[in-house]
Amino acid sequence: MLREFAARLGQGHRTIAFPDPSIKLPERYQGRPVLSPERCKSGCNDCVASCPTDAITQNSSGVTLDLGRCLFCHQCAESCKDEAITFSRDYALAVRKREELLMSKDVLQLAESLDGKLRKLFGRSLKLRQVSAGGCNACEADTNVLNTVVFDLGRFGIQFVASPRHADGLLITGPVSKNMTLALRKTWEALPAPKIVIAVGACAI
Repeated sequence: MLREFAARLGQGHRTIAFPDPSIKLPERYQGRPVLSPERCKSGCNDCVASCPTDAITQNSSGVTLDLGRCLFCHQCAESCKDEAITFSRDYALAVRKREELLMSKDVLQLAESLDGKLRKLFGRSLKLRQVSAGGCNACEADTNVLNTVVFDLGRFGIQFVASPRHADGLLITGPVSKNMTLALRKTWEALPAPKIVIAVGACAI
C-alpha cells in the first residue's frame, strides 16, 4: 500500500490547466487557418482549385473559408504564392451555429458560455451520448482522450453516458452513413427534452 502512495506522489499532477495560454503543442500541430485578404495580389484562384472539399470560394467580395468543410490538409497554404492563407497554432474552433464557421476575414466568432436559459436547464452538469455515425475513428479517438487524466473532462461537469435516456445532449462524429441514419434518429428521439446536439469534425458538420 505504501508503495502505491509513493508511486502516486512521484507521478505528481498530470491534468493540464485549462484554459492555459502556455499549453505546449507538438511542432507539427496545425491550428486554425488565418485569412489575410490584403495579401492576395494575384487573384490566381489557386487556393480554390487546390481545396479537395470545396471549403474555399472566391468572388468579388473576396475569399471565404468554410471551416465546417476544411480538413486542415494545408494544400491551400502551399498553393498560395501571396501567403494570404496560413495556419496558426490556435486550437480554439468551437462555435454555436453552423454559419459562424464561414470565415471571410481573420475573425471567428467562438462559442460563448451557456446563456442564462441553458445554464438554468443544465446547471454545471452535462451528460452526453456520443454516436459514431460512420466515422473513421479520428474524431472518436479525440473525444475518447478527453476522459483521460490529462484532459479530465469530468472536472467541468461533462460526462459521456451509455444510454441516451440518461443524456442531456447528443455528440455526433462521422458523416452519418446510410446504415447509421436510423440508429442516429432513434438515439436523438430517445433523449429526453430539453436536449442539445453537438457535431464534431468536418464529416459530422
